[in-house]
Amino acid sequence: MTVEIECLGAARTVTGSMHMVRAPETSVLLDCGLFQGRRGESYERNRNLPFRPGDLGAMVLSHAHIDHSGLLPTLVREGYRGKIFCTLATRDLCAAMLSDSAHIQAADARYLNAKAERAGDPPVEPLYTPQDVERALARFEAIDYHRRHTIAPGVVLEFLDAGHVLGSAITQLDVDDLGQRRRIVYTGDLGRRGMPILRDPEIPEGANFLLLESTYGDRLHGPIERSDEALAEVITATFARGGKVLIPSFALERAQEIIFALKRLRHAGRLPPVPVYVDSPLTVRVTDIFRRHPEAFDHEARAMTSPDDSPFDFEDLHYVRSVEDSKALTRSPEPSVIISASGMCENGRIVHHLKALLGHSIHTVVIVGWQAQHTLGRRLVEQRQRVRIFGVERERRASVVALDGYSAHADAADLTDFASAVRERGSLRRVALVHGELPAQERLQESLVGMGFPDVRIPVRGERIPV
Repeated sequence: MTVEIECLGAARTVTGSMHMVRAPETSVLLDCGLFQGRRGESYERNRNLPFRPGDLGAMVLSHAHIDHSGLLPTLVREGYRGKIFCTLATRDLCAAMLSDSAHIQAADARYLNAKAERAGDPPVEPLYTPQDVERALARFEAIDYHRRHTIAPGVVLEFLDAGHVLGSAITQLDVDDLGQRRRIVYTGDLGRRGMPILRDPEIPEGANFLLLESTYGDRLHGPIERSDEALAEVITATFARGGKVLIPSFALERAQEIIFALKRLRHAGRLPPVPVYVDSPLTVRVTDIFRRHPEAFDHEARAMTSPDDSPFDFEDLHYVRSVEDSKALTRSPEPSVIISASGMCENGRIVHHLKALLGHSIHTVVIVGWQAQHTLGRRLVEQRQRVRIFGVERERRASVVALDGYSAHADAADLTDFASAVRERGSLRRVALVHGELPAQERLQESLVGMGFPDVRIPVRGERIPV
C-alpha cells in the first residue's frame, strides 16, 4: 500500500474541513470541521461521519475555527479513543469555541423542535452536548511549534506557524511508506504576510505533497492600511448621520483584528469619539485567551502588550456580556460601533441586531470576512434588497460595505508564493487544492500549472490521491 490522502470535507467548498492520511500502518485525520450550508445538507453531513472513528490512529487539528474543529465532539462520541494533537493556544480556544457550538446546537434543536411539534414531526436531538465537548477536550494534547512528535506508528508530526489565527498551525507529517519517508504538508488555513497581531506563515522544507487551501485563489487583497482608512470613513459618515455601524465578525481572530484596527485609528486621530461595543460572549472569552498568549504575537502587538495595556483595550471600548445589555444597545438611539458574532450572520446576537437595524437607512453593515454560499452574510454582500431573518423576509435599507482587506486568509499571490517557496525547499511532486470554491480553485490551479507545477489537483469529496 502507498500513502494516500482522502479528501472528506472542504472539497470544492470552504467549509467542513476533513482529510484522511491513509498509511500502511495507520490512518491520521487532519481536521474534523463542521459543515455549514443549506440546513438539510448540513444536518445530513454533520451527523454522519464518512469513516469509522475507532479505526483512526491519530487526529491532528490545524486551528480552532469551527469549520475545522466543530465535529470533534461527535468524533469522540462515535468512538475515537486516541489523542487530538494541536497547539497550546488552539487547545485553549477550542474550550471556548466548542462549548459555544454546543450551545448553538441546543438552540437550533429547540427551534427545529418547535416547528416539528406544530407539524407533527418527530423531535431532533442536538448535534452534540456540553458533555460531549468535555469528553473531546479531555483528549487534546498540546504540542509546541517546531517540536517533532510521533503520533502513530510510522507517523511523525511537526507544527509550523500558519499565521492565520492564534495558535494556527501548518501540519507537517513524515509518514513511513514501506521504508521510504513521505513528507505531507497541510496548510490548514494559511495566513497573510504583514498582518497585525500574528507572525507571518512559515515555510516547510522537504515536502513531497502539499495540501493547500485556496479560499482566495482568484483574487488579491488590498493593503490593510487601505481597509483601515475605509473603515474610518464608513464610521465617520455613519456617525455624522446618527447611525450605528454593525460589524458581523468571527469571534476568533477577525474580531480581535478589528478591535486592534480601531485602536490604531483612535490613536491616529482618525475616528470621532464614538463608543465601540463588542457584543458577543464568545468574543469576550476568546479575547481573554489572546491576552494569555502574547508569545504568539508579532513584534508590533508584543510592543503594545503590558500589565496596563493590550492591543485589545482602549477608551470607549466596552465588552458586553449580558443579554439585557445587548438588547439595550439595539434600543439606544446613540451612534455606536457594534462588533458581534456570528461572522456569517447565521446565528447569535448579530441576527437580532440586523433584525432591528437593517430596515433603517442611517445604519451601515460592514462585512469583514468570507461569507459562505447560502448564508445571510453572503446575501448582504450581494446587496440583496430583501433578506430573510428569523424566517421573515425583510427589506434592507441600511448600507452594506464589504472590506476584504481584513481577511486572515492568504490571497492568490500569497498562495502561489507559498507553493513556490515550498517547492524550492523540497522535492514537491503533487499539490491538491482544498478549502475553496471551484472558480477560485480553477484560477489558482491555472496559475500553478503555468508556473511549472506538474501535478495540481482539485479533488472532489471522497477522492483519494496517492502521495
